[in-house]
Amino acid sequence: MKEPMKYGFEWSFSFFRSVLFIAPSIVVATAFWGFWSLLISPFDPNGRKQAWMAKMWARTLLLVSGTRVKVEGLENLTPGQHYIFVSNHRSYMDTPVMLASLPGQFRFMAKAGLFKIPLMGGHLQRAGHIPVPLDKPREAVRSMTEAGRIIRERQVSVLVFPEGGRTMGQMDPFREGAAFIAIKGGVPLAPVGLVGTFELLPMHSVHVQPRQVTVRIGHPIVTEGLDIKERGALTDRLRDDVTRLISFV
Repeated sequence: MKEPMKYGFEWSFSFFRSVLFIAPSIVVATAFWGFWSLLISPFDPNGRKQAWMAKMWARTLLLVSGTRVKVEGLENLTPGQHYIFVSNHRSYMDTPVMLASLPGQFRFMAKAGLFKIPLMGGHLQRAGHIPVPLDKPREAVRSMTEAGRIIRERQVSVLVFPEGGRTMGQMDPFREGAAFIAIKGGVPLAPVGLVGTFELLPMHSVHVQPRQVTVRIGHPIVTEGLDIKERGALTDRLRDDVTRLISFV
């Protein structure tokens, strides 16, 4: 009976620590860094100061949640090169883990509806994030073409979760947006496998369970010279690469 009682006590302690300390700390950190990012956004036309604050926000969340991150494959990236980072998506903690771990400046692809929210929309736009109208295919194509131009001209990287949302089990099929933007911008695609973030913060849960997670970076795929018609095959290759990264122990 001792082991089950011990396990039950440890789980209860972990749960109450999450609810009473970790979750409120995450809220406070998000409000703090969000306020300062919003405040400076009118004076930060290229979004670089806001990107720095986003990294500080991410590192704060990892600190208060007791998350340790092991990064593998950084040697596959060329210093100074910008990429389209493509990753599996299992948890709300995926974004801060990636922000804190990946090198350089990068932006996000976000639902177009977020850009219509007062204050937030202007903030996202000034920071250089990319709106994607999911329910309007023609506008989505124009938006992704513009994203390719912005990435090429601003020399920034972009983070994409191509499944379209979090998943609990096997990865969902990848959408073609990341491959489209990479081909349009002539930017390499860097597959990334996230391991352990689901256990850190499962879907539909507020129970953050401190642990180590792994960010595994694969070999980038060169897209310069590819035709946009090749985006389907490129997307399949990306999914295969991410699958191997998260399956490797």
